Amino acid sequence: MSSKESCRIELRTAIRQLSDRCLYSASKWAAEQLVGIEQDPAKFTPSNTRFQRGSSSIRRRFRTNEITSTPPTGVAYVSTPVMEEDEAIHGDFYLLAKSYFDCREYRRAAHVLRDQTGKKSVFLRCYALYLAGEKRKEEEMIELEGPLGKSDAVNRELVSLERELATLCKNNTIDPFGLYLYGLVLKEKGNENLARKVLVESVNSYPWNWSAWSELQSLCTTVDILNGLNLSNHWMKEFFLASIYQELRMHNESLSKYENLQGMFTFSNYIQAQIAKARYSLREFEQVEVIFEDLLRNDPYRVEDMDTYSNVLYTKECFSALSYLAHRVIMTDKYRPESCCIIGNYYSLKGQHEKSVVYFRRALKLNKNYLSAWTLMGHEYVEMKNTPAAVDAYRRAVDINPRDYRAWYGLGQAYEMMGMPHYALHYFRKSVFFQPIDSRLWIAMAQCYESDQLHMLEEAIKCYKRAANCNDTEAIALHRLAMLHRELDQPEEAAFYYKKDLERMEAEEREGPNLVEALMFLATHYKTQKKFEEAEVYCTRLLDYTGPERETAKSLLRGMRIAQSGFPSMDVEHFHP
Repeated sequence: MSSKESCRIELRTAIRQLSDRCLYSASKWAAEQLVGIEQDPAKFTPSNTRFQRGSSSIRRRFRTNEITSTPPTGVAYVSTPVMEEDEAIHGDFYLLAKSYFDCREYRRAAHVLRDQTGKKSVFLRCYALYLAGEKRKEEEMIELEGPLGKSDAVNRELVSLERELATLCKNNTIDPFGLYLYGLVLKEKGNENLARKVLVESVNSYPWNWSAWSELQSLCTTVDILNGLNLSNHWMKEFFLASIYQELRMHNESLSKYENLQGMFTFSNYIQAQIAKARYSLREFEQVEVIFEDLLRNDPYRVEDMDTYSNVLYTKECFSALSYLAHRVIMTDKYRPESCCIIGNYYSLKGQHEKSVVYFRRALKLNKNYLSAWTLMGHEYVEMKNTPAAVDAYRRAVDINPRDYRAWYGLGQAYEMMGMPHYALHYFRKSVFFQPIDSRLWIAMAQCYESDQLHMLEEAIKCYKRAANCNDTEAIALHRLAMLHRELDQPEEAAFYYKKDLERMEAEEREGPNLVEALMFLATHYKTQKKFEEAEVYCTRLLDYTGPERETAKSLLRGMRIAQSGFPSMDVEHFHP
């Protein structure tokens, strides 16, 4: 049996088992990977040829290496024994409870199963109680603080659930799904070490539950914690590592994992979206745009991850494309957090910041833990000069994810606006720690060092150097390096950076005051160094301009003629017909 066929069998079984336990998010994820496996050409019929779409070439276009369908060395792609159901017949009570659960009547579902002792029934009863507690917690939060307020409301079912699940675990009468729920409860109660241990046991016993992997990922905040996990070798582990590498800002490693997985799951929309997000983090916007366009052609009603696409369009100032995307998601599902964020980005790009905030707040009413909405709303408040509101939004973002560099950067900006550079510097340092490849963050920190209150120019130079090495697309770092060295009376270093800046402007065919400034400094510098040939080159170029720089260039050329000949200078107009 081929490895692909083994994966199909495993996933089909897992989808049934996950759906039967009402773990619909994990079931959906597994189903998406199932249809992502390249089909056997011999089995194709006209009804399923959509999986042989021509756009697969786009999926491979940005890979660093040619990927084959051979699994990575050391990863078990053979079928893992699928757990047996503990109850051959679950009976009418289970079917009734599941029906109540699907109708979001969680306490009724738990009550129906109160006397059932099978592992499957115990899991559904406990899971229903957990969700009933979460539902009540949300209601209390809205009643006490409003939909976006902070609250001390807790899930009141956690204590009894922890006690029951701990007893089942101790007596070895708990299945992998029960372990997943136990890990979730422990995480909610703040017992992260035990939660990790329990979740590892769950995914090792039953690796197809993506929800368990996702909870485990949220508990691995450092590479050291990740390396300390004792995970069994299974192809699902590769998905986990690819995802957590992205979360830990190891974007190249994440990209490599996903591209390897594409060898097996050639048509997985999930993998394609994750590759786009990894390349977005690497600021490869052109490639990200192509991938998302391909993704929307293949999955036209997709809303998930489209907020990242809208960020790319916003950054590139693609008004028409962002407008089309906003219209598209409104027609598909208007009241999804992602849809609200896309519409918020659209209004922000139009400069309608108040309307943009309305949509970001709407996204947060739908999901108060939606990280992007808090961060983007903070950006809008900065634009509106409402710094207290911006600070609050950014702080809520870092409460949700302390590794969100955009929120730390936003806090730095807000405190800089309030004239508090020491605080701003602290937050800028946090942002570059989590995203050291973004030139904008280094430039912001450098400008903070340059402020009148700090005036730490040597430190600013270090930051600008890092920015220049991080593909400074805004063309700020080289010019500022030249100016700072000039201010510190370091002419050789200043000349070095002015030349580099000049080369960049010439390559990009840019004109402007920075180019004139560079030519003026280099002409004067080389004249002072008695390198008259180099100085004459820059002076001659300055003669193309009108204004004081032209007269200065004439004066420099006249002075160089005097120095070279020892006689009064002739008119320098012959240097420039």
